Amino acid sequence: MAELKLIDGYPEYMRESIKLVERTRSKRIGKLPPQMTPDEREEILNRYHPDYAPGGKRPIKIGPNKGDIAPNEVVDLLEAYPLIAPEEIDLSRVDYDVDVLIIGGGLAGTSAALLANDCGVPVEKILLTNKLRHGDSNSIMAQGGTQAADRPEDSPVIHYIDALGGGHFTNKPDVLRALVEDAPLVIKWLEKLGVMFDKDSEGNFIELTGGGTSKRRMHACRDYTGMEELRVLRDEFRNRGIPCLEFYPAVELITSSEGKVTGAVLWSLETGEYKIVKAKATILATGGFGRLHIRGFPTTNHYGATCDGVVLAYRVGAKLRDTDTVQYHPTGAAYPQQIIGLLLTEKLRTSGAQPVNKDGEAFVFPLEPRDVEAAAFIRECYDRDKGITTPTGMRGIWLDTPLIDIINGKGTIERSFPAMVRMFRRFGIDMTKDPVLVFPTLHYQNGGVETDPQGKTNVEGLFVAGEVSGGVHGKNRLMGNSTLDCLVFGRRAGMYAAEYVKSAKSDEKLTLEHVKKYVNMLKEAGIKPERKAPILLPEYRGKEVLARKIDIIY
Repeated sequence: MAELKLIDGYPEYMRESIKLVERTRSKRIGKLPPQMTPDEREEILNRYHPDYAPGGKRPIKIGPNKGDIAPNEVVDLLEAYPLIAPEEIDLSRVDYDVDVLIIGGGLAGTSAALLANDCGVPVEKILLTNKLRHGDSNSIMAQGGTQAADRPEDSPVIHYIDALGGGHFTNKPDVLRALVEDAPLVIKWLEKLGVMFDKDSEGNFIELTGGGTSKRRMHACRDYTGMEELRVLRDEFRNRGIPCLEFYPAVELITSSEGKVTGAVLWSLETGEYKIVKAKATILATGGFGRLHIRGFPTTNHYGATCDGVVLAYRVGAKLRDTDTVQYHPTGAAYPQQIIGLLLTEKLRTSGAQPVNKDGEAFVFPLEPRDVEAAAFIRECYDRDKGITTPTGMRGIWLDTPLIDIINGKGTIERSFPAMVRMFRRFGIDMTKDPVLVFPTLHYQNGGVETDPQGKTNVEGLFVAGEVSGGVHGKNRLMGNSTLDCLVFGRRAGMYAAEYVKSAKSDEKLTLEHVKKYVNMLKEAGIKPERKAPILLPEYRGKEVLARKIDIIY
């Protein structure tokens, strides 16, 4: 096999295409393709978006959403058998007896803990448990920003209309209203706690637009917004001394004899031991399902995003919604191989970077809603054959990042995207001089456990917040509404859980009867015990490696 020659990080053959991008750059400045009409958007989605492709989904056979369609990978988990046998778990041995149990330690879970405490729940009566470390989540990988309509020319009403259109008018109206109305308050709260948002020399917020938005309302912290927001919230959490468990995922919720959620069974990833947590209110903030790799797509998601919360909530009877849609972010890294699927924030395009094909032609308006933009990229690569193929067979299109400095002044990329610049330089690529190769990547779980504006589900005692929930975004989410979702509904779930526990009984009998009933439903549906869930962590080793593995501990 001939040696692959690299020139400044790219294979030599890619350099020919990069020259075409450079040659057309001056002609493209200020001349963007027009935005698509609603009919054009619908057509391109139907023809090219993975959600609209045949296959890949099937009806759910059991449970509250029986008959609803969801990706095969999700249905596999909803129709899986539990990890634990109820008769082997001693629920009389309670390890933690708290008012509020929070499962998940990203922005949503950490916000919930802080607000529960603010609303009167003592720190010793709150417990936050994490599958991995506190903060290991999709939250810290969020780059672009947090939306909030706080400018004179903007309003929550306009924010509402933008998000409703982006969600194809399928959003749950009362939940969406809560999102946009709380947004300005959330930004003030974060700033008061110490979050360092981007500001100009006079101290005003530097706000950007996003795909599908009509106003500048994106509040960012360079290109590590989620990390900065969670840094501050986690510091506040630790300063208050709120109890926290790490490497203790929940493997089953616990219910009362009346069907209320009254805690959870936790399992140590380190020792394999179980912990029983009794709680008056339980908040699920477990994030999404990117590590299921729906339809084989790479993902932006962190290692623990495996749909755990949806599985656990569904078993206790919680209703789901919008399970049939998945968000593929248009600009996931397509080269080099080591970072395939990692997020390249939409903020690049709001700052002036243009998507162009192998001939240096701009082929789509850069800020279409994410699902439309992703569909256009797929069309360009596979239908029009205008993409660039990598040495490993991955296809992608160029994101012309040098335009950012040309439009906004030299040094803008370095100032606004320092983490990304460093990442590419590790592989010999200078994104201030050369374009970067991108292709859609699995990014977000649009639907989830149905919630109301208070973070409540249809199951008493169970609250949800963040990506595990469904309703606020409908069938497609706009940029900057994910971190906002976590913050708004993390806060709301914490507040209303604190209110709920004031009248909740403390002498509820703990049971796992719902698990037994669920197993019976699986058997009645003829589903064999081939799979178990939650899976907790993704499996990448492959059958050949697994056949040789030695189970030393478990």
